[in-house]
Amino acid sequence: MQMILDEFKQKGALIEGHFVLSSGLHSPLYLQCALALQLPADAQRYGEDIAAQFDGEAIDTVASPAIGGLVIGFAVAQALSVRFIWTERESGLMTLRRGFAVEQGERILVVEDVITTGGSTRECIAALEANGAAVVGAASIIDRSDGTADVGVPRISLVSLDVPSYPADECPMCERGEPAVKPGSRASK
Repeated sequence: MQMILDEFKQKGALIEGHFVLSSGLHSPLYLQCALALQLPADAQRYGEDIAAQFDGEAIDTVASPAIGGLVIGFAVAQALSVRFIWTERESGLMTLRRGFAVEQGERILVVEDVITTGGSTRECIAALEANGAAVVGAASIIDRSDGTADVGVPRISLVSLDVPSYPADECPMCERGEPAVKPGSRASK
């Protein structure tokens, strides 16, 4: 766990400050996994580490919510030698697009880069299940919720952190007048 955090820090993927997360919550810590996954060898190693946690499980497909989960989801699928697909938002709703389809009962592992509230993972799971898939688990590189985010299926992470996050109207950094930065990939809800 510490090795992964050290790698994230070295790559500028773990930074401290005052951030607005994609969930709309504020936090003093931000993880930009895209920076940590720039080198294919690193993505491959993290993917293999996640895949090893599911050794012996019958998984047909790995799916990720776009855009944050794409690189690590692909790496996990490669390590498991299974198909990789993704969901993405269309008119604000997570959906299968680009011709992706799932079969009734297809066993899917949902993989994300970072979980904070679990919202994107839950939306991805809902889209897959609405199309007949059987989501058997979820995984992430980093779990910012320290295991408290409920996505409705068993899940694992390579690193579990207890990182505070606050609604904007309860944010101590806002109260101190510290400017907030929004480095994420999508607008707040």
